[in-house]
Amino acid sequence: MGFADILERVGSFGRFQIIHICMLAFPVLFMASHNLLQNFVAIVPDHHCRVHFTGLNASRYANVTGKPPTEGLLHAFIPLDQDQRPERCLVYSSPQWHLLNLSEIQGNATELGTRACPDGWTYDTSRFKATIVSEWDLVCNSKSLRQMVQSIYMGGVLAGSIILGWLSDRFGRRSLLLWSHFQMAVSGTCAAFSSSYPLFCFWRFLCGMALSGIILNIFCLSLEWIPMRVRTMVSTYFNYSYTFGQLILAGIAFAIRDWRWLQFTVAVPFYIFFLSSWWFPESARWLILNGKANVALKHLKRVARLNRKEEDGEKLTTAILKSSMEKEISNVKGKYSVLDLFKTPVMCKTAYCTMLVWFSTSFAYYGLAIDLQGFGVDIYLIQIIFGAVDIPAKLIGVVTLSYIGRRFTQGTSLILAGSIIITNILIPKDMQTLRTSFAAIGKGCLATAFSCCYLHAGELYPTVVRQTGMGLVTTMARIGAMVAPVVKITGDYVAFLPMATYGGMAIISGIAGFLLPETLNVPLPDTIEEVENRAKGGAEKDVELKKDEIPLQETHMSKMEQTI
Repeated sequence: MGFADILERVGSFGRFQIIHICMLAFPVLFMASHNLLQNFVAIVPDHHCRVHFTGLNASRYANVTGKPPTEGLLHAFIPLDQDQRPERCLVYSSPQWHLLNLSEIQGNATELGTRACPDGWTYDTSRFKATIVSEWDLVCNSKSLRQMVQSIYMGGVLAGSIILGWLSDRFGRRSLLLWSHFQMAVSGTCAAFSSSYPLFCFWRFLCGMALSGIILNIFCLSLEWIPMRVRTMVSTYFNYSYTFGQLILAGIAFAIRDWRWLQFTVAVPFYIFFLSSWWFPESARWLILNGKANVALKHLKRVARLNRKEEDGEKLTTAILKSSMEKEISNVKGKYSVLDLFKTPVMCKTAYCTMLVWFSTSFAYYGLAIDLQGFGVDIYLIQIIFGAVDIPAKLIGVVTLSYIGRRFTQGTSLILAGSIIITNILIPKDMQTLRTSFAAIGKGCLATAFSCCYLHAGELYPTVVRQTGMGLVTTMARIGAMVAPVVKITGDYVAFLPMATYGGMAIISGIAGFLLPETLNVPLPDTIEEVENRAKGGAEKDVELKKDEIPLQETHMSKMEQTI
């Protein structure tokens, strides 16, 4: 008898679980609003150097043409680029009146020397009222700071997965979920009213930390209160909540064109989520495994009442809970570290391949999903396209995962994504529709790969090191997300380099995915020895699926759910 049997007695999937899952899914709708917020708060509006139209020739121009100096004199102050548009980062050292080609106001021709913008920039506010780019002049020599915001945010996500993940195992899922919602609400609000670029980066870092805490504990609380038979369905539900969140972000950003109010709007719902989270019970699994069976008993009886199984719930005692979880409690006592992932040949191969798969999937995904402005298509339209493409992509992923296998889905989706990304480099820029279509398909393939790698890695690592293994690969995913915006900067020097890097890494990791064992319909391994024996063919195949047993080492299965 394990926790699955206890859960069956109080209602494994009844009214409580339905309400519980629905309430947990609401914050997931707004996760995309924070992960992809960079696409809208950091839009680069049209801009050029600020010039002061003063002097006698400016007055003469106005008299001759009947137009204000600002409507026609720009050509005398700012050179044109190769597209015959005003340069964004240069002005003439002195006004070139002769370039206006009006004899009445022509002065003597001067040498066409240029210099960097001495007085700042003028931004076009017709489409975007304000962005962090126009707020703090993140253009020209400072344009790399724009991409650094996203890297800093992803650094917060990485820090949160490490710090808040450890705290979650120590102090409980519900407590950390409450704190993470509160931190997201407060840090998001403070980011909206930041007075400087460093302060904005600091608050965004804290937002990233909070996001990790929310993801971790939402999926912990969901998985640890539901039976194994509905996990795929619940996982799919959360995945699609994130997908629809991308579409919601496009709508909110279209309605709110000021970055401060946009940032504030996506932070406000987390005050509501903080209040609603007080309803959630703590994970009974976690309570029992941490010597708090009496508290777990109260929560289980509450669940039984909600599921209309009050009579069965009253029969439970702390002694029954402890005896039912005896095996899991004994597994908790084993001490393992990350080094155990590399001590045996099969585990070492598994660790290296899954690390590469997770890093590359996240690296390529955020390389495509961030900075949509670079595709030259309406930013709101492409956000909708990139969100909508995940709907069929994830559906196809669920089918192939269930009927063909994890290894095929993982390897094929990554290789296909990488090939499409690289092919897109060769498509002329004037073929915007084709380029956008290829990019959307590539992003959809990466969404499928993301869904697969969560499930596949969790099934590859044995119970005794599953928490450690998932912690390792999710860390690699966070690092990939951090590096992606930095690689984007290299496009300022070699235009095709970022996409070539994203695509190349995806193909390499796809090959690595095919080197991993297939886990479809294979029982979860409990020990490292079991993994080694299976690979060598020295152990008999299990004929019965293991029951729903998730000891504490497996609690980071929460990280096996979608976080993009």
